[in-house]
Amino acid sequence: MPNIVRGALIQATWAGSKQAMIDKHVAYVEQAAAQGAQIMCFQELFYGPYFCQVQDAKFYDYTEAIPAGPTTKLMQAVARKHHMVLIVPMYEQEQTGVYYNCAAVIDADGAVLGKYRKTHIPQVKGFWEKFYFKPGNLGYPVFNTAVGKVGVYICYDRHFPEGPRVLGLHGAEMIFIPSATSRGLSMHLWEIEQRSHAIANGVFIGTINRVGQESELGDNDYYGTSYFCDPRGAYLPDLTTGRGTASDSQEQLIVCDLNLDLVREVRNTWQFYRDRRPDLYGEIADPLA
Repeated sequence: MPNIVRGALIQATWAGSKQAMIDKHVAYVEQAAAQGAQIMCFQELFYGPYFCQVQDAKFYDYTEAIPAGPTTKLMQAVARKHHMVLIVPMYEQEQTGVYYNCAAVIDADGAVLGKYRKTHIPQVKGFWEKFYFKPGNLGYPVFNTAVGKVGVYICYDRHFPEGPRVLGLHGAEMIFIPSATSRGLSMHLWEIEQRSHAIANGVFIGTINRVGQESELGDNDYYGTSYFCDPRGAYLPDLTTGRGTASDSQEQLIVCDLNLDLVREVRNTWQFYRDRRPDLYGEIADPLA
């Protein structure tokens, strides 16, 4: 029998408050569970607006400890209830004044397996992230979940191919990439980069983008088009719509079947791991190169 894992993504509009966003996502987990989903990922900083459009210390109030904070505790209970692995991106407080753009990985029994902290932090107009986040310092962990080996990358990280390669080398079969990306310069990269990560590393990619406008913070218009792709870079059809990508303007739950047997099949066809030459790649890690 093929090793099928049913995955889910939710691209959501800003609901106006942290509690409303949490309630919305709990309801979407219920919907995904009703469709048989076994693993689900939320969007970047899921319970807030994308406040990095501005630089304002009041948004530090969105921070929580992970795993000790209330949202992690709630999502542990939700995961346990639905026997579903959850990837939950949040604004993490390690201590007062030390904050990270982070994602907790919660197993189907409610156990917190660990977290990933966003590695690459942009600082340009509309994406003032260095005001809010320290660069991640946990490396590229792979989590051995109830449904397979999972890695996480977050938004701006996706422009850097080194992370997915390390995740693949660590055994990842699925990489989830939650984002908050607005229409503009990088839009054409959305379909290219992440499918390229899937091909180069023989993994499934599940990538989520926000959707709609958060006009109280600026003029960013998030274009959704969340998707799953397989290790060949092919879009996977949503079980409800049959489409390979989600709407570019509407909130949407995406549920797809991932045949993890393809990881082995594709890696045995394209021997990118066998034919690597890390002995010649030293310059990549040289900060002065």
